Amino acid sequence: MAPSKLDRIYRRMLITRFFEKGWGTPENLQRLFEFRKIISRRETCFKLVPHDYPVEITKNEKYSDCSILEGKFMTPFELHLPGVVPKAAQEAHFQVILPKKWKDKLFKPMCIHLAGTGDHFYWRRRSFIAKPLLREANIGAIILENPFYGLRKPDQQVRSNLQNVSDIFVMGGCLILECLVLLHWCERNGLGPMGITGLSMGGHMASLAATNWPKPLVLVPCLSWSTAAPVFTTGVMSQSINWDMLETQYYSDGIYSERLSKMVTIVDDAFSAGQKFIKNFNQSLQALKNDINDTRHIQKQITDDIGNKYVDVVSNHSNGTESNTNTSSSIFLNTTLDTKEIINNESSFKILDHDKQSKVLKETEIGEQRQISALTRLMKYILPMTNSQSDNKRIDITKTNWWEREALQFMRGMMDECTHLKNFSVPYDTSLIIAVCAKDDAYVPREGCSSLEEIWPGVEVRYLDAGHVSAYVLHQKLFRCCVIEAFERSKKIYIMEKGKSLGESIKTTLT
Repeated sequence: MAPSKLDRIYRRMLITRFFEKGWGTPENLQRLFEFRKIISRRETCFKLVPHDYPVEITKNEKYSDCSILEGKFMTPFELHLPGVVPKAAQEAHFQVILPKKWKDKLFKPMCIHLAGTGDHFYWRRRSFIAKPLLREANIGAIILENPFYGLRKPDQQVRSNLQNVSDIFVMGGCLILECLVLLHWCERNGLGPMGITGLSMGGHMASLAATNWPKPLVLVPCLSWSTAAPVFTTGVMSQSINWDMLETQYYSDGIYSERLSKMVTIVDDAFSAGQKFIKNFNQSLQALKNDINDTRHIQKQITDDIGNKYVDVVSNHSNGTESNTNTSSSIFLNTTLDTKEIINNESSFKILDHDKQSKVLKETEIGEQRQISALTRLMKYILPMTNSQSDNKRIDITKTNWWEREALQFMRGMMDECTHLKNFSVPYDTSLIIAVCAKDDAYVPREGCSSLEEIWPGVEVRYLDAGHVSAYVLHQKLFRCCVIEAFERSKKIYIMEKGKSLGESIKTTLT
């Protein structure tokens, strides 16, 4: 499907600029890449957050339809990787929405809602998804404030404009560990089953967080995919990045290109190249054959023209018997000498007139160009091209293809290293996952990326006939329906069939 035009227009209307300060310090990036190997494995990540991790409830207000609590705690990410999280983002803030009364004492579903790009504070998620889920299905909510957003936004940051590429990895690492804290808090207070959801960036963060919980967990990622790499390299968001500055910084400090680039891997590069090659092999091979045949045909014409001209010139300068002898000799030369020998023969070249010489050189250049175009055409079938090349000239000033730009490859490698779901554990029960994607999504391109079905066998993926923006605005009810359906699956599988609740202890006082 063609990328949504509305997505492109909407992106152009926004003045948000990302990563204005660059990649982040090499020291922090190296620590993040190393720590990723710990938090991406469920066996090691789950141990980083104890079951009784301290959480402080700062507010408890009761309303006619619900109770709303607010709380905070120190992000575990700062404890394990000190100095990486900005001071303003070190304290995690969250809001809890609970029903006045649970309909089933054995079924107290709680869903963590993670924020998408630009979703500051609690009101948007509370109004559009949390409270409607409470009314429709008696599902409680925990709305977690993203690092770098709302109450956790650094003073020098403007709106949602993350200043460094490393900030996106700090945000993801914080949310992974903070979700573990909140899931433990729910268990301690007898709440469950539990789940995580989010839209856009929040959907992908929810997917990462869900991989490290060693028990059944509902997961509904909306408008996200298997990696964040295409979002910042080929999607419309790439137009909001100053690639010239990133490339300059990449080359100015050898640590980026010599050390850090070797610590990251583009997960889908070989995979997508192979898929694209197999898919288009016959077409690309036929195009290559046609180009080779055309080139040979032109070269044959050049050979014939040069030989004939040589014969004509020699004939016109001879007479009588000598003419016949020279003619036969010339014909002999025409059939035996290689074209290159004729062209390189100094005496023959002097006989050729200037116009013919120019024509020969021009046709030779055409033949060479056709040979080059054959290779270029084959490469375009095999290797992926950036969707934004025609729309954003800043990304490609001197180079045409993305694979020629090291900074862009480094960006994709970083994103794959820290956000690709292949680098994380498979969730405990993939049958409780319902992913919702937009077919024409220009923000989250799926071409050339591993599918969720391949990475998480058993997951269900549903597609909307819409773009990213139109899906976000028009299909909130569908997102809620998927959350409700996933929790019903959880109830059927883990409560009705087994006859026991996920939260065994029932407490009346939340701590």
